[in-house]
Amino acid sequence: MTEGRFDLTFEQLPKTLPVFPLSGVLLLPRAPLPLNIFEPRYLNMTRDAMGAERMIGMIQPTVPEKHSPDDRPEMYTTGCAGRITSFTETKDDRYLITLTGVCRFDVVDELPVMNGYRRVVASYDRYRGDLEGESAAGIDCDRLLAALKAYLKVKDFQADWDAIDQTPDEYLVTALAMTCPFAPSEKQVLLESPNLIERSRVMTTLFEMAALDRGGESQLRH
Repeated sequence: MTEGRFDLTFEQLPKTLPVFPLSGVLLLPRAPLPLNIFEPRYLNMTRDAMGAERMIGMIQPTVPEKHSPDDRPEMYTTGCAGRITSFTETKDDRYLITLTGVCRFDVVDELPVMNGYRRVVASYDRYRGDLEGESAAGIDCDRLLAALKAYLKVKDFQADWDAIDQTPDEYLVTALAMTCPFAPSEKQVLLESPNLIERSRVMTTLFEMAALDRGGESQLRH
């Protein structure tokens, strides 16, 4: 996670934003997302972003993207704008970048494709608070961690509980939302949750539902 505020003001957020539609990938404010860029259209997008505001919008398609390079699947109407905070060019002409979340946005309109990639007119009005950070007061950590333990057990995942216990609540909620293998529609609900408290509640419910579903399957098998 990146500490503190960004130096962007609300008025400096770009109104035109290149977007990277990627299913199952969630970017949230103040969190880093590593990306391996290799498709020609997204190489173009990264180069153009590096020459401008260094901003890219992560957004999910509503349907799986086809392999055709000119495919333009329908997208959700809300994504998250991030700033390129690290950039490396590999010997095989890929870019390894880190995109750090700045502010969520709503798609107002889609613009013509440029250099192979998609662009939108973005409105940040609903998410002005993303630039400031959020209070974690009010998160039910006991219930969240209990639900997480049950979820990890049914998924047969291991966790470093010492590290989890030492992680600040905001960082923990954000990291779990971004890294847990929720369905794309569930990721979208987490993205659109109005604040950190609501996101923690939604995620706790998702953990609990997943544990209950697995429990029900086990009883049916026996």
